[in-house]
Amino acid sequence: MSEPSRTSPVALGRLADAASGADGGASVGDYILILKPRVMSLVVFTGIVGLAVAPGHPNPFLALVAVLCIAVGAGAAGAINMWYDRDIDGLMRRTASRPLPTGRMAPGEALGFGIVLAVGAVLTMGLAVNLVAAELLALTILFYVFVYTIWLKRKTPQNIVIGGAAGAFPPVVGWAAASGHLGWGALSLFAIIFFWTPPHFWALSLYREGDYAAAGVPMLPVVAGTRETKRQMLLYTIVLWPVTVAPTLLGLAGWLYGGAALVLSAVFTLQAVRVWRDPSHACARQMFAFSLLYLFLVFALLLLDRSGGILW
Repeated sequence: MSEPSRTSPVALGRLADAASGADGGASVGDYILILKPRVMSLVVFTGIVGLAVAPGHPNPFLALVAVLCIAVGAGAAGAINMWYDRDIDGLMRRTASRPLPTGRMAPGEALGFGIVLAVGAVLTMGLAVNLVAAELLALTILFYVFVYTIWLKRKTPQNIVIGGAAGAFPPVVGWAAASGHLGWGALSLFAIIFFWTPPHFWALSLYREGDYAAAGVPMLPVVAGTRETKRQMLLYTIVLWPVTVAPTLLGLAGWLYGGAALVLSAVFTLQAVRVWRDPSHACARQMFAFSLLYLFLVFALLLLDRSGGILW
């Protein structure tokens, strides 16, 4: 078997490959895996928070439909991403066991599944909730697939910085689903995830640098080196201090939330300082794990603040 290509094939070649993919037979578990359920869980949670803190009180049933559409849309983007990235996934230890690189699922199955889910999620959001939320959900899926996956990921070390916008859209979609419009509050939620994404993913890329180099993905440690990556991680954690306080300054949350967000950001920055000083990958692993907890706690505090004003 020839080695998978490390460069991005043209779209026509991809479509032909998908149409003539391997025999089917993928299990239900494989279909779940290509939805990237761990990523989906964080997307759904931030979408729920956006819906909950937005002005207005949406019908509970429509709110549930909106959350379901966000989840399905995220899964659709994940499936299409796995279809496109199956060549480089097969070159990295972290992703080599996924259904497509192992041949458990045909490329056409993954692509068709992702497209059907994406169209269904956007149409349902538009028909049942509102057009603004549907348009934002469509933008999120298209941005993740075409801007991040197809264009940026294999072209520039800033792939995570620019592409991180895709992961920052879900709370904005939730906000629009609840209110039917956008606002500064929605943008503040977007900014939190947008500026959190680079230090989160660069922490991972520090101890997975060999994988990315083998696959030809120009992650920052591969292109700019470890020291520059650590420097930028530290800078982004410092930027998160005012960004996470923005919901308080905008009147979206109380000052107890703001104080807690500052404490969490300080701990995140301390993690980045430890990574800066650590010549091994131990602190980078710890920072990656903490980054997930950090984002969860920031959004959980926003949710608690909104539910009864207990943090006002």
